[in-house]
Amino acid sequence: MRWVDRARWPSAGRVLAVVSMAPVVAVAGWLLAGVPLLLLGWFRPVPAVLLGVGLAFLLGRYALRRLPETVEASGWHTAAVVGVAVASAVFNGIFHTEQLIVRRDPATYAQYAVWLAEHGSLPIPFDLAAFGGPDPALHFDSVGFYPYGGAVVPQFMPGMPLIGAFGHWLGGLTGLLLMPPVLGGLAVLAFAGVVARLAGARWAVLAALVFAVSLPLIYTSRSAFSEPVAVILLFGGVSLLLDARFRLRSGVGPASGHAPVGSPVVRALGWVRAVQPGGAAASAGLVFGLALTVRIDGLRDLLPVLAYGGLLIALRRHQVRHGAGDGVSDGRLGRPLLAGLAVGAGLGFLAAYLLARPYLAYLSGSLRPLLAVCAAVLALTVAGTVLAPRLGPEIARLVRRPPGRAARLLPALVAGLVVLVMAGFAARPWVQTVRRVPLTPEDVLTADFIAKTQAANHLRADPGRLYYEDSLYWVFWYVGIPVAVLATLAAAVLAHRLVRGRAFVWLLPLAVIGWTTVTTLWLPSITPDHPWASRRLVPVVIPGLILLAVWGLRWVRGRARRMGYGRRAQRALLSAGCLLLVAPAAVTSIGTAFTPVERGESAAVAGLCAALPRDASVLIVERVTGDRFTQLVRGMCGLPTARVVRSGADLPSPANVTRLAERVRRAGRVPVLLAAEEDQVSPYGAPVRVMRLRTLQDERSLTDPPNGTWSLSIDVWMTRP
Repeated sequence: MRWVDRARWPSAGRVLAVVSMAPVVAVAGWLLAGVPLLLLGWFRPVPAVLLGVGLAFLLGRYALRRLPETVEASGWHTAAVVGVAVASAVFNGIFHTEQLIVRRDPATYAQYAVWLAEHGSLPIPFDLAAFGGPDPALHFDSVGFYPYGGAVVPQFMPGMPLIGAFGHWLGGLTGLLLMPPVLGGLAVLAFAGVVARLAGARWAVLAALVFAVSLPLIYTSRSAFSEPVAVILLFGGVSLLLDARFRLRSGVGPASGHAPVGSPVVRALGWVRAVQPGGAAASAGLVFGLALTVRIDGLRDLLPVLAYGGLLIALRRHQVRHGAGDGVSDGRLGRPLLAGLAVGAGLGFLAAYLLARPYLAYLSGSLRPLLAVCAAVLALTVAGTVLAPRLGPEIARLVRRPPGRAARLLPALVAGLVVLVMAGFAARPWVQTVRRVPLTPEDVLTADFIAKTQAANHLRADPGRLYYEDSLYWVFWYVGIPVAVLATLAAAVLAHRLVRGRAFVWLLPLAVIGWTTVTTLWLPSITPDHPWASRRLVPVVIPGLILLAVWGLRWVRGRARRMGYGRRAQRALLSAGCLLLVAPAAVTSIGTAFTPVERGESAAVAGLCAALPRDASVLIVERVTGDRFTQLVRGMCGLPTARVVRSGADLPSPANVTRLAERVRRAGRVPVLLAAEEDQVSPYGAPVRVMRLRTLQDERSLTDPPNGTWSLSIDVWMTRP
């Protein structure tokens, strides 16, 4: 009997490190393949899968091959983290939604994905010939789909639809609808990997559980939202950079000074293939940049990465030796980090410009200031890098020993500032009420929506109010006050250490979490009904605060041990802390977690498509139906579809409808009219109801955490004039 050599098995910590990186490698590889193929109009299953797998393999060689022991974990820790992620995916898969009728963003993403899966190119053609040619009474756009250049362009960035299209290829409509729960589980796994690297594997289990049971993640994991993909990329990028830093310090790869041995060819291949810290850093930058292919507002989250890369280059340039500061030896990671960031972000900007230009125009009011801030950060980064050699001696002296009393007080002042900022957000509702005067058509629609939601919630009418002053209380709703308090404590302690030149490993994670949390809480830039608005907290705010909170709990436990408390007291403290972190999130989620919403839409859409003639050209003669069904009928039913221009509040003139129907007949097709009510189509022919959907939708709460659902009724009537 041969004994198994357990020494050759990968350790549990290495398994956890690799498993937590697998989601980001897979997602990044798919986006690296899918976005260029879509830009070329060649997004088809065979080339996309072959190229995506190949790129994921290459990325994995840099990210995962010869990965050092970046995580210390037992088998139980690894199994528990994976178990939480799998349980999250399965649970949300059981209660997943079927949002296909375009009312809000998830259905727009779903229709975008359906079109990519079945056609593989953009833009979406009008198909004017099916309506007898162009006519000023025909509109082909709808909610989430803009007219541009004689075709229709989807509203959002292509990242999430490209991933949804893969699910559609695997399992049709069911595969598309189950992709969000899978992404939610992968987001939990990627997030837990960062916690394991920064706080330890046992704390990763707790953090993964808190994140998994929080309502915002549950909400965004049941429908087609981009936020879980953003979590995978942003926290995956952090893990990659932490691993690169560990490789650099542990001497893995050519940077250690140990050259490959053998023939010249073998030595050359060894230098290329060995896992270098620079390659891992470039992969981290690439992954960070790819976040722009998923969310254009992810640009804000990348500003700390840009500044951090410039800081690393500056540290390298002024040649402060390792003993001068904790971060000096990381300087060689700066150039590859920024190079990867430029490639990934460049691909995102290219996709935005070529595939989502109307969307950029729609966001121009907020995007232009953000671009100006990015330009300023870039200019400061370049200036700091250029001036670093001249400022080297002064910087080195400051890093070694901060002179003067003011410098000695600086760590405490910075830590106090962290606490003061959070206290300011807590006091904000008492000193400010955020309102916006509607100036644009979009603002008017938002104000009208808020007024209706206020009426449904029995609140005083105030259409201009945005409720942004309550943003920190949104965090309290979803993860509890203990998470916020411990996170604030942890941020203050870490900021104190960073100013003293310690804990450099936390600089980028803390910068990303702090910057994004403050800017998001100050200006969420979202319609403030919940759980809808909770999605804004998912990419960084909630996971970032949970990460800091579990580290803070670890710090408190360590403090208790140093103060002489016994093991029993420490265990009691730990148990109480875990309960305080998990319970508030679970209590808030329990009100809606077991109630499926938006069910029955798949069957309803299938019935609608089956009722339409195969040679039909569909004319939608009512506003709401046109907003919801124009792209659905075009994409899922495969029929040319247009909206008829309205002459009144909701309906077009009968003369226009009759004239357009006759043009369709002359084009050799069957005209079909759709509307929401029977009397809207009955003047043109015998009406037939082709959809009768009665289901539930998410609550729209403005001042309290959501704890229920609302009813949803959708009818579609058809006639052949």
